Amino acid sequence: MVPALRAAFNAHWTPERHAELLAALGRTAGVPLQFTVSETPCFFPKALLDRMAAIGVELVTSFLANDEARAHAESLIPARYLGPRQEARPTCVQVDFGVVTNAAGEFEPRLVELQAFPSLYAFQHTLAETCREVHDLPSTLGSHLDGLTSPAYLALMRDVLVGPHDPSEVVLMELSPETQKTRPDFTLTERLWSIPTVDPKDVVVRGRELRRRVDGREVPIRRVYNRVIPDELERTGYPLPFDYRDDLDVEWIGHPAWYFRLSKSAIPWLSHPAVPRTWRLDGLTALPLPSEQLVLKPLFSFAGGGIVFDPTSEQIAAIPAAERHLYLLQERVSFTPAIATPHGATQAEVRIMYVWTDRLRAVLPLVRMGRGRMMGVAHNKGLAWVGAAAGLVVP
Repeated sequence: MVPALRAAFNAHWTPERHAELLAALGRTAGVPLQFTVSETPCFFPKALLDRMAAIGVELVTSFLANDEARAHAESLIPARYLGPRQEARPTCVQVDFGVVTNAAGEFEPRLVELQAFPSLYAFQHTLAETCREVHDLPSTLGSHLDGLTSPAYLALMRDVLVGPHDPSEVVLMELSPETQKTRPDFTLTERLWSIPTVDPKDVVVRGRELRRRVDGREVPIRRVYNRVIPDELERTGYPLPFDYRDDLDVEWIGHPAWYFRLSKSAIPWLSHPAVPRTWRLDGLTALPLPSEQLVLKPLFSFAGGGIVFDPTSEQIAAIPAAERHLYLLQERVSFTPAIATPHGATQAEVRIMYVWTDRLRAVLPLVRMGRGRMMGVAHNKGLAWVGAAAGLVVP
């Protein structure tokens, strides 16, 4: 992306420094890392990241302003998630982009997906800070967006996540958090913003209140930073001690209804040069493009689950008619392997992470590197210089 920085980093990289990075992350998080962290950060021109951030705002706000699109999205929300006290607007939004090269040889973003759900706000910040320190990178390289410094980012996220409450009365809620690969983000969330993590099974319901047990006493829960992924909840049948439809005296950051309301289902309604052509499966009678130019995606799956490349007519026909409204077909886009590594040119998928304060505000880039069909670990097994990466902003 930035040839001089890339060449200098590659020339000075050593396995010992990468081991030092991983060890430092583990010490800071206080738990082992169970996902792959790339050997390198990614250096992005500020102009490109700013363009991605602006496109994301445009796409999200245009969708939310479209009454017909909103009504369709509302129809997709399972009844069990249509409870009271939802946020009027999604507090946490993620918009993922791949990078392509245009006819002039310039880098341009292309939408991959968007989702109203929290992401790794604590881990990604820590990864970037640790990368800069371990690799002795220039202090001019930023790790935040929209003019935020590191202290300003930490203060902003405290306001978003904790608000006016005592942090002990705010919880990060996740299913079996000690088993989740994202556990380092949970422990870092507590380290940075004093928000404890709680498993729903450990929550006590007292009338309209949720409480958690601490040292033999019950502490009220005033706000939930929700990390329970509905897809996992549905798949596992994990028992909850409360019902989302209950009128509980609790505030939500990341209410599960928004997971359905702003998702891949929005993409067919979006019109923008950065958005690949996309079709709702329930509105098709034939493939709109040759199979090898298409990707079949379920609307509500996490971490790329259920995606089918080059779907055949037979594979599509096998989806029951009653479920076809839960899938879309998307034009397949070939992303540019833009990151030069000792193991070959590598693709980078950039997630622009937002929070909604007085406006939808971009705060951090999250990067996943890969040379497989997708960025997930399952598609990049046995490869080096892939995985989660810091996105550093080059002014």
